[in-house]
Amino acid sequence: MVLKEDIMEKNAMPKVGIVMGSDSDMPVMAKAADILEELGIPYEMTVISAHREPDVFFEYAKSAEKKGFKVIIAGAGMAAHLPGMCAAIFPMPVIGIPMHTTSLGGRDSLYSIVQMPSGIPVATVAINGGANAGLLAAKILAASDAELLQKLKDYSAKLKDQVVAKDAKLQEIGYKAYLEDMKK
Repeated sequence: MVLKEDIMEKNAMPKVGIVMGSDSDMPVMAKAADILEELGIPYEMTVISAHREPDVFFEYAKSAEKKGFKVIIAGAGMAAHLPGMCAAIFPMPVIGIPMHTTSLGGRDSLYSIVQMPSGIPVATVAINGGANAGLLAAKILAASDAELLQKLKDYSAKLKDQVVAKDAKLQEIGYKAYLEDMKK
């Protein structure tokens, strides 16, 4: 397992910025960080509210390129302005994670992020799709990094092996016993 400290020592400059509008988004955003750590990609994680502290947000987005960020993963709920505003300021890819909301189930967040105006694209993953955001950031970076590309291929092979093992277990014990094992 690669630890964040090991990643940051190897490469002082983070390649991915992970930003969220509230600490309540942390469980979802942590899934992106977990993927980046597993793949050895340095990142920085920050809580910034585009609405409550716009001056701090603007400085974050304007300085992201200088910090070495190649991709920003931005999670936001409800009006979900954070990803779009990052994309308006930061010249490289931005991945938006729409957060599940109690009022509209995250559809409000999804629509806010995916419906960006022409010229300001934001790649958008599923509602609460933190892991996929981390993987998408890694795939963007792997376009110019052969070592990272191999790590992604190995990750995919591991996923395949997990499915094959699950099917083998199902075939061996049957679905009723499998369901019982899942409850444990």
